Amino acid sequence: MQTRRTALALLAATPFAGLATRSFAAEPAIYAPMGVAINNADPVAYFTEMAPVAGSPDFAFDWQGATWHFASGANRDAFADNPDRYAPAFGGYCAFAASRGYLAPTIPEAWTVYEDRLYLNANLRARELWLAELPDVIAAGEANWPAILG
Repeated sequence: MQTRRTALALLAATPFAGLATRSFAAEPAIYAPMGVAINNADPVAYFTEMAPVAGSPDFAFDWQGATWHFASGANRDAFADNPDRYAPAFGGYCAFAASRGYLAPTIPEAWTVYEDRLYLNANLRARELWLAELPDVIAAGEANWPAILG
C-alpha cells in the first residue's frame, strides 16, 4: 500500500516537476516580427513624411538585435547616426499596453510623435485611448519598461 501511494504521489507531481526552476525566454527588446523591426516601417519617415512608409531591404541597418528597413539610404544613414532619436519608445511595442504593464504588437498606422518621440500602438483604438491619457500613459509605460520584457 505504501509503495502504491508513493508511486501515485510521484505520478501526480510529475506534470509540475521543474516549474519552479523553469525559466522562460525574455521577449526581444525590439518588436521585430520575422526579424524586421516594427513591421518593416521606416522609423525616420514618421518624422520626415509624417506618415508610415514601408521600408526596403535594400536600405537595411542592424541595431539592437533587429533589422530595420528604410525607404531611402538617407533615412538609413540618419537612423544609423542617431538611432535613439528615431527608434520608437518601448522597443516598438504598443505604448498603451506598456502603460498597462504588458506587451502587445503594433501596426504602422497607429502611431504618434509626441514631444519628438515616436510611439506605436496595437491598433487605432489603442492609440485613441493612449492619446486620451497623455502624458500619464508615457510615465506609466516608462515605469513598466523594460521589466515587462520578462
